[in-house]
Amino acid sequence: MNDFTNAIEIKDLTKKYDGFMLDNISFNVPKGSIMGFIGQNGAGKTTTIRLLLNLIKKDSGSIRMFGLDNTEHEKEIKSKISAVFDELPFHEMLNANQLSVILSGIFPDWDKNTFNNYLDRFALPRKKRFGEFSKGMKMKLQIAVSLSHGARLLIMDEATTGLDPVVRNEILDIFLEFLQDESNSILLSSHITTDIEKIADRVTFIDKGRILLSENRDETVENHGVIKCTKAQYKDIDREDFISARLTDFGAEVMVSSKEKAAKKYSGLTIDNTTLEEIMLFYVRRERKEWK
Repeated sequence: MNDFTNAIEIKDLTKKYDGFMLDNISFNVPKGSIMGFIGQNGAGKTTTIRLLLNLIKKDSGSIRMFGLDNTEHEKEIKSKISAVFDELPFHEMLNANQLSVILSGIFPDWDKNTFNNYLDRFALPRKKRFGEFSKGMKMKLQIAVSLSHGARLLIMDEATTGLDPVVRNEILDIFLEFLQDESNSILLSSHITTDIEKIADRVTFIDKGRILLSENRDETVENHGVIKCTKAQYKDIDREDFISARLTDFGAEVMVSSKEKAAKKYSGLTIDNTTLEEIMLFYVRRERKEWK
């Protein structure tokens, strides 16, 4: 593959459905990074991923992966990516040994030894039918497959949803190991923001088919803040200076996108640090502006 800066480049991507529209979205996943792709269920994450994989056709815009157009060079690109979904894509009557034989005929770089090593590491049986696997075992199986055919880009669609914390942490550790090779990249779609905060370098936040922000994760969390104030103090805050405000019986919590600017303008007020989960919560209510 040619030299490239971004594992994924999405520009002005649009897809219209009845009742939903992926609206002219743009963002990049730099090579060697983990991009956390966050948003509520139904925000457009899965639609974006299906477009990336060319499972559905875009209405307009462009998608480049490894510097190549994702439709013109689909076969070449798909040999170097691996997608992991919430549901197991393999027939439930198969076992791991049978799957390895099948995949060796599909992927030219299939590595049976690497696959078997991951089966051992994850304590996955080789002769047990997948239909008898737990949800955590099924997810580990998908991860093992993803890492056994020389993929350079992992695309994860809600891969850690419904897993217990121990299994989730184990999988997140595997992702970090994968990123030790700086030519590898991950797009991790999730509404579990704690997972994103643990491992992502960058974060892209989508809501109702629109990208609200796409930037360095640490900068996102460091720049945003929550002003906690009385109702009287809240009335003195200009509406254009905040994203949305949660009103309580005792006062208000007000999300700002720049703690520095807010501290200068409202020097008498306390501004607390925040989290990705809180940022998401306040942004999705931005149109209402005030909520309880």
